[in-house]
Amino acid sequence: MNGCQQVFALRNYDLAATLASGQAFRWRYRDSAWHGVIGPRWVRLHAADNLLTAQTAAPVPDWNWLTHYLQLDLDLDRVLATFPSDDAMRSAVAACSGLRLLRQDPWECLASFILSSTKQIVQIQQIIALLCEHHGSAIEVAPGHAAIHAFPSPAQIAALSEAELRACKMGFRAPYLLATARLIAHGKLNLARLESMSVVEAREQLLQFPGVGRKIADCVLLFAYGFQAAFPVDVWVMKALRELYFPKRRPNPQRLLRFTESYFGTHAGYAQQYLFHYMRTRPRLA
Repeated sequence: MNGCQQVFALRNYDLAATLASGQAFRWRYRDSAWHGVIGPRWVRLHAADNLLTAQTAAPVPDWNWLTHYLQLDLDLDRVLATFPSDDAMRSAVAACSGLRLLRQDPWECLASFILSSTKQIVQIQQIIALLCEHHGSAIEVAPGHAAIHAFPSPAQIAALSEAELRACKMGFRAPYLLATARLIAHGKLNLARLESMSVVEAREQLLQFPGVGRKIADCVLLFAYGFQAAFPVDVWVMKALRELYFPKRRPNPQRLLRFTESYFGTHAGYAQQYLFHYMRTRPRLA
């Protein structure tokens, strides 16, 4: 194919678990590889024998953007060593060996999780695919590959009507996404500034966006900015906490929140993703 190709060495990296673990929603697996979009680039990723082969349709001057997105240079063993040593966490680590956190574009991550509210992953993927197809800029793809589009910018979405967004099957989430895009496009809130804030300050900024509660804010803090103190709690994580750590009690959400803030260590956000993916993928008892 035309474009660029680069090979990276992998160590303790499960690409499939990472791309399919509910962090990002534009990756699809076909023909023995993962196809997706990172920023303005179509990307094909194939992992085998501790090597990652990455391909793009358009030439790129360097690959630092992919290393950053996939967090290829992270010492995962050092992260795992900070997890609490309990049976539940050991089971999650064993079942999800090589799972990594991505480092996504803050705007795409924020918009995607606004659209995720009360939806399953496959439904979120469908909504985002429609949004990109109808309102994103076309990007170069490999010969023979179907047309694909970048995620729409805040300005592109801000120029739309609520009806146009609802046509992408996002329902009640449409006005939230539209209002958020307009706040950013008009310079009222600056996502770039959050990286230099404390996790508490950055969370307060995100909570100002329409449709953003604590869970969505923490997803963005973790998956876009890498704040390890962020511990998103959705139904799967709530189930994990209650079933694995409080099997004989029924703690309220406030008690569980205090527990997550004190128990899971300096990489609590990473621990959360292991618990989340473990609960979603472990075999169900008959």
